[in-house]
Amino acid sequence: MKKPLFSIVFSLFTFICFSQKKDNASISTQTSFKELTNEQYFKNNFKGLIKSLPTITKWLDDAHFLMNKDGKSLVVDATNGNEREATDEEKFNHPTTSNPSVYNKGNDLFIKIDNKEIQLTNDSAKEINPTISPDGNYVAYTKNNDLYSVEIASLRETQLTFDGSDLILNGYASWIYMEEILGRASQYRSFWWSPDSKHIAFFRSDDSDVPTYTLTDAQGQHGYVDVIRYPKVGDKNPEVKVGITVPYGGNVIWADFNEHDDQYFGLPYWKPDGSTLLVQWMNRKQNMLKIWEVSPNSGSKKPFLMEEQKSWISLDDEGKRILFLNDGKGFIYRSDKSGFDQMYFYDMAGRLKNVIHGGKYTVTEINNIDEKNSLIYFTARKENSARKDFYKVNFNGDNFKRLTFGEYNHTSINLSPNASYFITNYSNSSTPSKMTLIDKNGKIIRELGDAGDSAIKNTKIAKTEMIRVLSEDSIYNLPMKITWPLNMEKGKKYPVLISIYGGPNAGTVWDSWALTGSQQWYAKEGLIQVAMDHRASGHFGKEGVNYMYHNLGYWEMKDYSTMVKWLIENGQADPSKICITGFSYGGYMTCYALTFGADMFTHGMAGGSVIDWALYDSHYTERYMGTPSDNPEGYKKSSVLNYTDRYKGMLQIVHGIVDENVHMQNSIQLTSKLQDQKKDFEFMTYSGGRHGWPGNKNLHFQNLKSRFIYRYLLEKPVPEQMLK
Repeated sequence: MKKPLFSIVFSLFTFICFSQKKDNASISTQTSFKELTNEQYFKNNFKGLIKSLPTITKWLDDAHFLMNKDGKSLVVDATNGNEREATDEEKFNHPTTSNPSVYNKGNDLFIKIDNKEIQLTNDSAKEINPTISPDGNYVAYTKNNDLYSVEIASLRETQLTFDGSDLILNGYASWIYMEEILGRASQYRSFWWSPDSKHIAFFRSDDSDVPTYTLTDAQGQHGYVDVIRYPKVGDKNPEVKVGITVPYGGNVIWADFNEHDDQYFGLPYWKPDGSTLLVQWMNRKQNMLKIWEVSPNSGSKKPFLMEEQKSWISLDDEGKRILFLNDGKGFIYRSDKSGFDQMYFYDMAGRLKNVIHGGKYTVTEINNIDEKNSLIYFTARKENSARKDFYKVNFNGDNFKRLTFGEYNHTSINLSPNASYFITNYSNSSTPSKMTLIDKNGKIIRELGDAGDSAIKNTKIAKTEMIRVLSEDSIYNLPMKITWPLNMEKGKKYPVLISIYGGPNAGTVWDSWALTGSQQWYAKEGLIQVAMDHRASGHFGKEGVNYMYHNLGYWEMKDYSTMVKWLIENGQADPSKICITGFSYGGYMTCYALTFGADMFTHGMAGGSVIDWALYDSHYTERYMGTPSDNPEGYKKSSVLNYTDRYKGMLQIVHGIVDENVHMQNSIQLTSKLQDQKKDFEFMTYSGGRHGWPGNKNLHFQNLKSRFIYRYLLEKPVPEQMLK
């Protein structure tokens, strides 16, 4: 399950505060403080209050970079911070501008090389996911569910597989693989060039035995029907074979796996020299990962690396689990087997050499590997789980050092080619974003930009702060970001709007700064706005996420309730107006809160919600819940349908009619159960809506939520300017 592609909740964690008061009141109400205007509230026009940071176009070398600032293109000397205007050659004559690009025009394929357009194909079928070989001589793509290549110089097209159909997919992923294993960014592509361009690895998926699910909508005289192959928990998954072929055609070499086994294959990795393919294999239970080394010439395999956990292992869909060194002496391996995502140093035979530093913190990205000096530069959530910092460490774990500074979330690191300098974009809840140039030892060279304009310090803006609340079992300090109402009155109770997503390792609370008009407007209207994360949200590593194993829903609700209790006892929250909102997994949590957690949560706005995990897909659900046959109690306890008798508040339920991810079946089963129990609720569907919907329907959805907030929480008419 991935988050929807459009914004589905109000921005509740992008606010600023310049007051240093520790109480819950807003900033000073002196007459010298200016009020925000309607232009700022409703059009997000904050000119004069905030300004854009400079943009870093590129590093010209290890000591100079190109920066756009105030309409000028400047070359900055990283050794001293000096600036000068860039020449045309520096601005435009750069190798990246001449890289070939391949694209579709109509149903045909074109490539642009040195600004010359060349047509590669000419037929009625559409070429999908065109990908240029590393040597630039070929383009591979899929067409009619078969794999093809075309040689750019000769325009010779070669068909590489021949059994593609509606059920047999070569190089084009089955839905479950795209959504849960390879990721939406793959756009269904399931083929990969070798680094030497001599081979193409691909998945062949057979969907014949995968159950179908039928989506229907109301368009036209006879309606719309879409039938998809969608395995739900316990269902038959697609049978996948791993093939290897050559771009000029020939026999496909099949890796030595039995496609009939109940298994998953993750994103494969080619060794840097293209000599072998490393295939991620996982059992259906998803607690054992085996990486096999496969010969592209014979398909034979041998063990390379194995990992097993008591709960589950997540497959890598970004190619970041293994990073090979250029000297051929080893690789960096990422794993959360210790309870936190950490780095391990292996030799090329897959033997562990050492743990790289280690500790109870999460590595989020490896930014650079300096092989000459045996250094790794990386980003991690270490000083504070709601912030990222930048570090360096030797391959053997020595000389660990933090390179960033202060109590800030360093959200973006731009490293020079040889890691002598880096540029950080950073902020926190009370500090506007800044940009600073720093050297490899952590020495600040100079500040490059500050988003806060001078007038902002004299503007009345709602107070936002990070709060940590001790969990009920006293194990975790749970993070919560709160924007308080303007001009809070002591003793007065205020309604609460909580924005969540929920799911495993999917937290949304970051100690970052931004400014939005809608959030500031709701603060003016007297709404306490909150983003909160539970113990399994990622703040506490895999150690915390493991609480959700075979037990979705319970711990999230336990921790959310603890934080709401804090708001009632310490934050003037009105216990009769505790509203929670979310989409997808967040929709599930919202519905669960209004049923299982009905003694705490009184109102909810739920979109695209899972209602019963037996209705969701195999790979995502079984990773955490197993199957209904091996975890019947877990499925029973996690189902919203089993707690509808507790429902007593007001729930807004929204769903796209042809949602192919979380089927509308979920919301229909919930509304049916509520109707049978004579419960009142609100329900809205969106024709043509998938797992999200664009355009005017999205505006209608935003207005729907605004009306709900005003009717039930603020108890007054919606201002006309709020409606889009």
